[in-house]
Parts: sequence; structure tokens; C-alpha cells
Amino acid sequence: MANFADRLASAIQDKGNGVLVGLDPRVANLPGPCQPASDSLADIASAYTEFCKGVIDVVADLVPATKPQAAFFEQLGPPGMLALQSVVSYARQRGLLVILDGKRNDIGSTAEAYAAAYLGADSPFGADALTVSPYLGDDSLTPFVNRATNHDAGIFVLVKTSNPGGKRFQDLTAEESKIYEHVADHVESLAVETVGTCGYGSVGAVVGATYPDELSQLRKRMPHSMLLIPGFGSQGGTASDVAAGFDANGLGALVNSSRAIIFANQRDEYKEIGKSDWQKAVEQATRDMISQLRAVVAVS
Repeated sequence: MANFADRLASAIQDKGNGVLVGLDPRVANLPGPCQPASDSLADIASAYTEFCKGVIDVVADLVPATKPQAAFFEQLGPPGMLALQSVVSYARQRGLLVILDGKRNDIGSTAEAYAAAYLGADSPFGADALTVSPYLGDDSLTPFVNRATNHDAGIFVLVKTSNPGGKRFQDLTAEESKIYEHVADHVESLAVETVGTCGYGSVGAVVGATYPDELSQLRKRMPHSMLLIPGFGSQGGTASDVAAGFDANGLGALVNSSRAIIFANQRDEYKEIGKSDWQKAVEQATRDMISQLRAVVAVS
């Protein structure tokens, strides 16, 4: 194992792109062959497991990482949590880095417990990285940073999120700077403390594609922080919107797409492909996103 940022940078270089495939399974959208045998939580969890593994099989050779959204598994109770662990384990077996989207945080020993549950290959869920909320303050991030540092894992702190309502609090001004700018400055300081040989640290930031101007500013404000960029595709973000998140070598960022890839068989441009093989639709949507990013970002 090695520094998380170094592993991520190496994976991006190996695959030649910074695409992050989100795993957000939803019963209503599952392809016909993946529909659950019944409405029981156990059967739905089993369907989610098989569907996500099917997506992973398609994208493992194409992209560097995947991002399971914990909420869709948690809503199924215990069967869902077992499914989540299985999906994370399978993705790692297939060589993908796994960023668990849980947006966790608390104070003191509770934050330590969250970190121990999710971060590192030796944790119960075994994720390589975890999304974390900064709202409880800098001391609440310390347990996650410590765990990440000691277990070759990483965290992505919410800085400027892609949802329209995020600006209600994130864009407020305090001491002549926006709240998200204060968070960004702290994230950058933590990234510097955990920096790897690639020049980026194990502490990164979540910055939405739906705010391209702010993304460009935050890339400059956090030169040592890996960026996780949601909002591409279904939320309206484009390749040109996210280009500023990358450095001159095409590193420093991951661009997430979930629904537009995993449910590609329901999109007009892929319906014909998806009628006979939903996985081929996933593959084509993934390749198309890779091509779109490569048109504006070259990985070297």
C-alpha cells in the first residue's frame, strides 16, 4: 500500500482518465435482468449487489475508481449494509479504488468510530476513501485524517457542493471570505500535511461541476488537494465545466457520473444498445464520457 493520493494519481495515469463511476442503485431503474425476485429487503439487496457487480465488471478496465452511495444501501437495513460491503470488496478485487460516499462526521470518539468503520483495507467496509462533512469544525476532521494517514486511505471534504441549495450556507461571507473558501483553506492545509510524491495529499475536496467559476478558483486555492467533482451529466455539468479542476498533467481530479452511466440503457442515445445488453450501454456511456474528458484534459 502507499499514500492514497499517489495511488489515485497512478490509477488515473494508468487508465488515462479521471472518470469516477458512481454506484447509486435504485429498484425502479434496474434493468430487467437485475430486477429483484420479490419486494423483500433481502431480495432488493441481492439485486443491488448483482447490478453493481455487473457495472463494475464493465468499468474496471476503463476507469480508475468507483463511488458507491451508501444511502441507497442503508435504506435496505442490514441486508443493504452487507450488500454495500460486498460491492466495495468486489470493486477492490477488480482493481478499482473505492470512494464511499457517506458524508460522515461527528466529534471525538464518534468520528473515530466512523473512520474505523469505513477507511482502509483493514476496516469492516474496506473503502479507500470516504466523503466527509466539515460542518462540525476542524477538530471533527482530525480522526478521519489520522485514520487515513495511518491506513493509506483518503477523505474528500465537502467544500462547494453541486446542489442548488448548497449556496445557502456555503456562500455566506464571514471575515471577508465565503464559508466554502474558509473550508477550502483548511482542506488545503491538511492536504499539505499528507502530501505524497505526486504533489497531492490524502485530504481532498468535493467541488461541484455545476459551479465552474468557483471550481476554477478553488483549484488554484487548493493546489495540493485532489478534487472530487460531482454534477457531471445528469446534473448538467459538462467536460468544459470540469476542465479547470485538472492540472497541466491531467491529474488532481476525479469527475463523477452516476445515473448517466449506470442507467445508460434508459437514455435515448443508448436505448437500442441497452435493449439487448444493458452492460453494453453502460460501457458505451463510460467510453463516451472518457472521450469527452480527453477532448479537454490530457493525462500524462
